Amino acid sequence: MKIYEFLKDNGISYKRFDHPAVYTCKEANSLIPNLPGAKTKNLFIRDRKGLNHFLLVVADYKSVDLKALADILGVSKLSLASAERLKNYLQIEPGAVSLLSIVNDEEKSVQVIIDRDVWLQEALQCHPLVNTSTLVIPKIDVERFLTSTQHNTQILDLPQLG
Repeated sequence: MKIYEFLKDNGISYKRFDHPAVYTCKEANSLIPNLPGAKTKNLFIRDRKGLNHFLLVVADYKSVDLKALADILGVSKLSLASAERLKNYLQIEPGAVSLLSIVNDEEKSVQVIIDRDVWLQEALQCHPLVNTSTLVIPKIDVERFLTSTQHNTQILDLPQLG
């Protein structure tokens, strides 16, 4: 797969764990063994007009208040992007969204936002563009990945619902 070549070429270390396909955090928590690093929920969202796209990386147990986040980002209403937009911008299928999917965003059209709680962890868990494996990547290598993809990344305290 292209992602493994990219990781190797850029000196990004990881540990790989294969598992049955998972589509939700609940499924992941029941089917994937307890791995080190932050378990993440990844949301591909867009503003009302579809001019701005964001990849949110948040702790798997959090629910993000998209209305409050839109205010913080200074954009109109945020909502989940369609499967078609996901395919167009990140070249992946629903269920495989992860921080690593920005490797496919060569136009730099997607803004990356990582929740501070995730960023403070020593490692992150990420799907390698498919939902049948999880990679545990040390934070220093996540930083190297972001630098290698040349994506501007914001670390924010993402607003939670309720």
